[in-house]
Amino acid sequence: MNTSVNVTRVLARCLSVALVSSILSFDPKLATAQSLQVVNVAIPAKSFQMVIYPIAQQKGYMREEGIDLRVIYIAPTTSIQAMLSEDVQFTGAGSSALVSIARANAPLKVVLATNDRVLQWLLTRPDITNPKDLKGKRIATTGVAAIATFMLKQILNKHGLDGNKDPLYLDVGQGNQLTALLAGTMDAAVLSVEQRYVGLDKGMREMFFFGNEVKNSWGTLATTDKTIKENPKMISSFVRAALKSLRYMRQDKEGTVAAMMKFAGVSQQQATRVYEDLIGTFTRNGAVDEEAQKNDLDIIRQVVNASQPVPSNRAYDFNFALQADQQLNKTGWKP
Repeated sequence: MNTSVNVTRVLARCLSVALVSSILSFDPKLATAQSLQVVNVAIPAKSFQMVIYPIAQQKGYMREEGIDLRVIYIAPTTSIQAMLSEDVQFTGAGSSALVSIARANAPLKVVLATNDRVLQWLLTRPDITNPKDLKGKRIATTGVAAIATFMLKQILNKHGLDGNKDPLYLDVGQGNQLTALLAGTMDAAVLSVEQRYVGLDKGMREMFFFGNEVKNSWGTLATTDKTIKENPKMISSFVRAALKSLRYMRQDKEGTVAAMMKFAGVSQQQATRVYEDLIGTFTRNGAVDEEAQKNDLDIIRQVVNASQPVPSNRAYDFNFALQADQQLNKTGWKP
């Protein structure tokens, strides 16, 4: 079967849905369709850190910047292929972009970070009360070679275990970690934001919040080197709109909760819980410092089994975010 044909077909369907959505949501009071540049952003899931893009779309921040934004849901690897073929301009799978840079020298860069803390958790059975109790235990992961798995190994090393040898890491299939933990076939599980709350409500114990244990970025956005070279104005506009969204989220809890309910299809109670717990993990300027960048790239080095990490300036370009933040500050922009 021809993979490139399949990718094209998937993208065609996604882009068609995005086009209809864009037409239906168009507000003639803000701009005419002819004056806007169509920009496609691929996001891998309807997770909390990705809500900034629907908010930027719904609040009109993208249109204020001359952009007709189309949010498309595509798996990380497919989104990288789509970006390299210029079907989309950005992907919210920034970590996958870093892997592609390290593994295949892909011409990509991360240009925005929504979070400076990792939104992953390790939940265990209630009888496991100490990290050292994880020796010999089965941990459900998102993949034995997943970035979060390598982060967990570092965390366990900090807590007196041999992260590489002591526990048994098992790939139970995408999205099945919590089910395996609740069923008793796993002793612990690496979980996302949404899975975490269900696990806690079912009596599981929270052993680690990764954001308290490691210093890495999360929710990163990537684009191509070609786009950076040929269309820097569009990137500046897109990132500025995204920063407006970040500022809105911090200031307007009620509006963000409503946006999260619509975006992810969760209850008001769940959206409020997520907001109150995690709004402090969002960056203020869309960037992370050099230490976090180096930590990210060291994890990526382990994932691809490379001898040396990729240099930071080969993988990141936060100039767009830092300049946009300065511009918003200078004009006194507020939601």
